[in-house]
Amino acid sequence: MGSELKRSNRAARELFGPLPKRYDLLAELLSLGQNRRWRRRMVDEVAATAPQTILDVATGTAGVALQFAARTDAFVIGVDVTKEMLELGREKVRRKRVGGRVHLILGAGERLPFEEATFDALAFTYLLRYVPDPGHALRELARVVRPGGRMASVEFLVPPNSFWRFWWWLYTRTLLPAAGALGGRAWLEVGRFLGPSISEHYRRYPLHWQLEAWRKAGMVDVSFSVMSLGGGLVMWGTKEDE
Repeated sequence: MGSELKRSNRAARELFGPLPKRYDLLAELLSLGQNRRWRRRMVDEVAATAPQTILDVATGTAGVALQFAARTDAFVIGVDVTKEMLELGREKVRRKRVGGRVHLILGAGERLPFEEATFDALAFTYLLRYVPDPGHALRELARVVRPGGRMASVEFLVPPNSFWRFWWWLYTRTLLPAAGALGGRAWLEVGRFLGPSISEHYRRYPLHWQLEAWRKAGMVDVSFSVMSLGGGLVMWGTKEDE
């Protein structure tokens, strides 16, 4: 597991390390402008519980962490494996003048440097496709959430409707790589990688598997919302009381 985890983290760093300067703009482009909506929906589910401490895993350039700082009074810690992303995120935190409430650290979601039941809430974005064992990752994420706390996520999804799935497939295999090329070679690689990666992930871990994995991790009242004709998935649940 340890060597597999290291390979997975290294692959994520190699893929995302060159991207930060245009990450936010191109993330919207590659999701047809839907990334912002999906993240806002996830933040809604967490903010509704009025948490005082939040862990944002796979924080990237701190977009979600900054939303939490704007929408709640919580102290927010963001974790990511890519230091280049975190450097840009820290610049954004400084510009927003919320350095006293948002702290970004280098780390992996599958091996969090926190005690059990540390946080009132936890969020993660686009994480599960980049870990060797999604079930283990979910258990590790849930471990640091206090009983009664909220966990929520955003992931891409393969549209369940066959009509929209056809257009999604066409977009991810043709237009998405072309759009990624506008950002240079690194984004071209992301554009080529994204569609097949999403398809393979849901072939191995379909939605019903993910719901059960959340429950096995100790989450109850697990719910989800299919976003944007099936292109995105927001999921949330509550840590089971002991």
